[in-house]
Amino acid sequence: MSIVQKDFLKKIKDFGLNSYEAKIWTALLSRGVSTAGELSDIAGVPRSRSYDVLESLEKKGFIIMKLGKPIKYIAVNPEEVVDRVKKNVIKDAEQQTQVLDTLRGSDILDELKSLHKNGVEMVDPAEITGALRGRNNSYDQMEAMIKACEEEFIMVSTEDGIVRKADAFFRALKKAHERGVKIKIAVPVTDKNRKALADLAPIATIKDLKKLNARFCIADGKEVLFMLLDDATVHPTYDLGVWLNTPYFAEALTQLFELAWEEAKEIKIKA
Repeated sequence: MSIVQKDFLKKIKDFGLNSYEAKIWTALLSRGVSTAGELSDIAGVPRSRSYDVLESLEKKGFIIMKLGKPIKYIAVNPEEVVDRVKKNVIKDAEQQTQVLDTLRGSDILDELKSLHKNGVEMVDPAEITGALRGRNNSYDQMEAMIKACEEEFIMVSTEDGIVRKADAFFRALKKAHERGVKIKIAVPVTDKNRKALADLAPIATIKDLKKLNARFCIADGKEVLFMLLDDATVHPTYDLGVWLNTPYFAEALTQLFELAWEEAKEIKIKA
């Protein structure tokens, strides 16, 4: 099989098909109507698997079984297949959402939370750490910290970084503010990020720290997430963060932050 065909089959998998299903379906599309044996030979799929694959494709709405002997299969128009796949994806997502909503208020979730809490308390804090590869993963963890925060959330960011964070975390930060969390943001204030800071100003105390070139956040003096690389020079895919759940280090870092925070000037930014 050529490289072009392999790449083509990889794209076909976006329809939710496995390798054998993608091969059989494309083979049938090229023939219009065909038997299981013919499709097996064309697609290079073992005959022992072809009937199972065809049955699966039929259930998913990609093909239709033609009545008569020998049994033949008809390919469904690809445009119709896209509509069917989309409809099934939406249906599955709605069902899964309902299941998750049911779990949210169930005894099972309470038991799982209890297990997690008890398990964490038994673990050495030094072991509750994680390396986060890619900026998206770091942002996911940061958002989780904001959502779980109860008293104080500290964010230190760069000139460009605060613009991204304002866009990514505004809703989570606003909800945290509404439940009484004190939010402190330290960042170099420039014309480039003034609009983003204006959006954050009603829910956070903002201070201009031009001398502090760092990226980290602290939640409730317990959790820390800090970035290891300069966001001005690293591609988001290769950005690297470290998450720590250790009150000892978090409290020490908070104390160092407060020293710089006290000396900095609070910025009043109007929208």
